[in-house]
Amino acid sequence: MVGYGNNFPQRVHHRGSSIVSIKANPSFVSCRGGYDTWFSSKKSDPNLLTGALVGGPDAYDDFADERDNYEQTEPATYNNAPLIGILARLSGRGGYNQLLPGIAIIILTLCPFLFTLLVIM
Repeated sequence: MVGYGNNFPQRVHHRGSSIVSIKANPSFVSCRGGYDTWFSSKKSDPNLLTGALVGGPDAYDDFADERDNYEQTEPATYNNAPLIGILARLSGRGGYNQLLPGIAIIILTLCPFLFTLLVIM
């Protein structure tokens, strides 16, 4: 997770974090210019993407913190979604019972056989 701990990813595969802020450098940066100047830079990201969850280490627990290593350094929603779901559940807000009616409707809509069994019982 970017920005947390002492050893977090420094070169995230993300245009917004790897190109200098317009406040620091107001000159125009083209797509090609951003790639040539910033993407290939070995320096840490000029903009910290705090909280971004990147791909992480490989099967051998190795992590290559390089911008072109998109498999390990690219932040994406599919990385974050399971964690956010678990954290939301653990937060205790909303509660489990609020989900049951919606889940029941989906299950009964998709499974007419279950609906028939419930009606018979």
